[in-house]
Amino acid sequence: MAYMDGFVIPVPAGNKDRYRELAAYAAPIFIEHGATRVVECWANDLKPGKVNDFRTAVIAEEGEEVVFSWIEWPDKETRDAGSAKVMADPRMQPKEGEDMPFVGARLIYGGFEVLVDASA
Repeated sequence: MAYMDGFVIPVPAGNKDRYRELAAYAAPIFIEHGATRVVECWANDLKPGKVNDFRTAVIAEEGEEVVFSWIEWPDKETRDAGSAKVMADPRMQPKEGEDMPFVGARLIYGGFEVLVDASA
């Protein structure tokens, strides 16, 4: 069954287009290295929670929005090998003097085994 990498990322609202460009650039590289799907979602309907929510989970600050994304892999073995290849791929190395359009220190990510996968 498929394996998922999930991400919740705070992004300054003014960096939405830069983030989209970076995500669109990176997605085919992940797919080249074994991912079957890459999805990036920009929050537009986040409700404040009583204890926790997406914004507080990533300590989103004033002027930041939240991105929820996932990368689908055929299985964990493909993900482990593919992720290593993506991180070593020269196209994924930051260019000198270029800042990332998101706040990496507050990014939440992890790998997930699929329990239920239903579709219409």
